[in-house]
Amino acid sequence: MEEAITITSMNITDLRFPTSLELHGSDAMHSAPDYSAAYLELKTTRESLTGCGFAFTLGRGTDIVVKTIELFEPLVIGRDVKKIFASFSQYWKELVTEDQIRWLGPEKGVTHLAIAAIINALWDIWAKLEKKPLWKLLADMEPEQLVNTIDFTYLTDVLTKEEAIEMLRQKKEGQQKREKYLFENGYPAYTTSIGWKGYSDEKIQRLCKQALKEGWTRFKMKVGSDVEDDKRRSRIIREEIGYQHKLMMDANQVWDVEQAIQHMKELSPYKPLWIEEPTSPDDILGHAKIREALEPYGIRVATGEACQNRVIFKQLMQAKSIDFCQIDTCRVGGVNENLSIILMAAKFGIPVCPHAGGVGLCELAQHLSIFDYIAVSGTLENRMTEYVDHLHEHFEDPVAIQNGCYKVPTRPGYSSKIKENTLQEYQYPNGPVWKELMKK
Repeated sequence: MEEAITITSMNITDLRFPTSLELHGSDAMHSAPDYSAAYLELKTTRESLTGCGFAFTLGRGTDIVVKTIELFEPLVIGRDVKKIFASFSQYWKELVTEDQIRWLGPEKGVTHLAIAAIINALWDIWAKLEKKPLWKLLADMEPEQLVNTIDFTYLTDVLTKEEAIEMLRQKKEGQQKREKYLFENGYPAYTTSIGWKGYSDEKIQRLCKQALKEGWTRFKMKVGSDVEDDKRRSRIIREEIGYQHKLMMDANQVWDVEQAIQHMKELSPYKPLWIEEPTSPDDILGHAKIREALEPYGIRVATGEACQNRVIFKQLMQAKSIDFCQIDTCRVGGVNENLSIILMAAKFGIPVCPHAGGVGLCELAQHLSIFDYIAVSGTLENRMTEYVDHLHEHFEDPVAIQNGCYKVPTRPGYSSKIKENTLQEYQYPNGPVWKELMKK
């Protein structure tokens, strides 16, 4: 009889890093974030097999996400992971439709963050069981098996199971060639580390020079406070990187629709490829209006990091509101829901350019981008994944960047395991790092 592997415990850590001290991650909406994570370890009856997942947060409120993960314990402890994987879409739906917890969402906010942590930890287990990195586990699946992990509820008016299976079948040819290409060249990335809102002009100049030496050709800056200040910072960055390289801008939801249009017209001389999150992430028609108004200026629209679920993404695509789809590995309900969004984007012909950075988002996002290229889109045109250079040293399998590209991860799992000493030092509020800061 095949060995059952049962989940025995959920260890959850409120993990926070004091990034606000140096204004890392600062933008027009979030002036002083402390990059944080509700970090989950799923222990199993196989002693050597633990799944790691997390939900990314910005500091205060991480304890609420931790508590929400705990609420799902009755649906997790005692479950056989192999039975979960055999019908993963049904298990995913069981979590999102738990009748009392669902009311707190539904399928959005803290409940979805908690589900993302659980689901991503389960995928980490599955990839380790198969002795493959997550991207390889996904790419090697037969189309029917992969589609069996996706809940198509609310999506069938634009994408059915049968369509998804056919899309995946059509891309089976050439997978080995595309995989070989990535091992030789890496997956395209862009850096946001040069353009945080709170950085001084001198620091921006220094970081741009350093990034160019390291081989970066794609850059993103934060905008959204004072338009004259945005112009000045844009000019500084363009003077450093030139106009032969790509520059993206990110307003982090701070503008009204007309304000976004006007400000980006004023910033158009600096030739941004896209404006990211120009207004509320829920304003589908607002994004469409902005996109239409900025098209003559060659400025495209990107959004997704704060989109609540696959349904919002579906409507953004239906309404022709976005040019770039920015999935987030920990905002929607984990890998399963992101797979549905990747497939929808392919059907609509919209490039997937994941949001990353934060705590571990780069580690996770690289897997989905690599899978998308190998098994779904088959192209790297207009595709790139965000990168920031913070906190990777805390992971056992950190991302590796070479010449502005992600190197393909090869270790089994989802690259999500955080080092034990980090869990002890940065645990909030009792870790030594926070105890020392609270004395000041």
